[in-house]
Amino acid sequence: MKSMLKIVGALMMVAFLFAACSKDTDPADVDVFAGTFKGKISYKDGTTNTTKDNGSVFVTKVGTRYDFRFSDGIPDLTGVEFEKKDDNTMVNIGSSGTGVITITKDKLVIGFTRDNKIWGADCTR
Repeated sequence: MKSMLKIVGALMMVAFLFAACSKDTDPADVDVFAGTFKGKISYKDGTTNTTKDNGSVFVTKVGTRYDFRFSDGIPDLTGVEFEKKDDNTMVNIGSSGTGVITITKDKLVIGFTRDNKIWGADCTR
C-alpha cells in the first residue's frame, strides 16, 4: 500500500510539472527567477571589499520588486524594481541604483551600484 501511494504521489508531481511548464507560458510572467543561485559574489564600499568564489544569492520577487540576499556577510540588495519591456525582457527602473542585473532560469549576473556600494554576482543554479 505504501509503494502504491508513492507511485500515485510521483505521478501527481509529474502531472503538476507538465502543467506548470506549459509552452504558452511566458517566462517573464512566472517566478522562475526566484530561488538560490551559487557562484562568485562580491561587495565593495568605502572600507569593505569582499569576494567569494563559492557564495550564494537567494532571489525573491514581490510584484515588480526583487530582493537579492547574499551569503558570507555581504549586505542584501533589496527593493530593486523592474518593469517588463517585451515578452522576455525585464529592465531596472527608478532611482534605486544603477547597473545591470540579468536573471534567467539558470543564471544570475549582477553589477549594481547604490549609495557608493557595489554588488556583484556571476552565479548559476
